[in-house]
Amino acid sequence: MTPPSAPPLEFVAHLSIDVGAPIDLGDLPDGHRRVVPILGGTVGGPRLRGRVLPAGADHQYLRSERVTELDARYVLETEDDARIAVHNIGLRVGSAVDVAALLRDEPVDPGRIHFRTQPRLSSAHPAYAWLAETLFVATGQRTPATVELDVFAVG
Repeated sequence: MTPPSAPPLEFVAHLSIDVGAPIDLGDLPDGHRRVVPILGGTVGGPRLRGRVLPAGADHQYLRSERVTELDARYVLETEDDARIAVHNIGLRVGSAVDVAALLRDEPVDPGRIHFRTQPRLSSAHPAYAWLAETLFVATGQRTPATVELDVFAVG
């Protein structure tokens, strides 16, 4: 029996998301929580082009010293004025030292952080109906002022 082959990935767009200072909620009954405001940004790629609107936030759950669970909701606006709702869930994993540096908004070599997400995209605009019919994955990088995401459609 031959092993199954992985599905192909198609590059859709690069998102550069401007983020504000985290709002630390502390240790709640279900774990340590933070909210990171989304301030804007850009979208550029072969299938999506436009901007990130200054709306939304990333609700983070610090599972451990090494693992951060991400749950971001925000809005994109394309060059042809379509609005796209984004719900992006994922994980950011690194050493305790590197994760602590990220939480202090210090730069960390992206090769030392495993940052993967699953964006769900949808739009009322008929030209973007394909978004609701497509599974996406993304690789990410956190800088002190931005989140950089490369979004791929799974074939």
